[in-house]
Amino acid sequence: MSDSFITIIAIFLAAILMFIFPLMSMADRTDDISELAVQAATTEFVDKVKTTGKLTSEGYNEFVSTLAATGNSYDIDMQIQHLDENPGVKVTQADVTKIGENLYYNEYTSQIEERLDNDKRIALKEGDMFKVTVKNTNKTIAEILRGFFYKISGNDTYQVSGQHVGTVSVNGASN
Repeated sequence: MSDSFITIIAIFLAAILMFIFPLMSMADRTDDISELAVQAATTEFVDKVKTTGKLTSEGYNEFVSTLAATGNSYDIDMQIQHLDENPGVKVTQADVTKIGENLYYNEYTSQIEERLDNDKRIALKEGDMFKVTVKNTNKTIAEILRGFFYKISGNDTYQVSGQHVGTVSVNGASN
């Protein structure tokens, strides 16, 4: 009886070592590749906006399509910090290149998407800042397996993410 029990345990352990751990390893590598793709797409998107000074609906839709190609769903948070047109209202020496005197007002994802739907483009000016943060909203295979074996999971965990911030270097209103 004890020999057959030990044999069953040995077969079970061999199955785990031969199938489950390689599957978990491959799922982790898939998430790593997805994260690299998301980070590269986010960086490219932000860099394009900061070098052209324009955020277009075509560029945004292309960015969303690139993210969707990874097979995950994402929460995209965008923020534009507009440099105030009149930073030195109370200051006698108004120089926008001085540190500490610049004032920004923010525009967030819902406002940006609404403007893109209506106007198809947002013109930015030199000194504006553009930030994009991307996090996956679905559970990846690696997260499911890790949650099954290690019992670690939460509602607000994410495996794949990317973030990039850039300062606009040209005026987009001139084009």
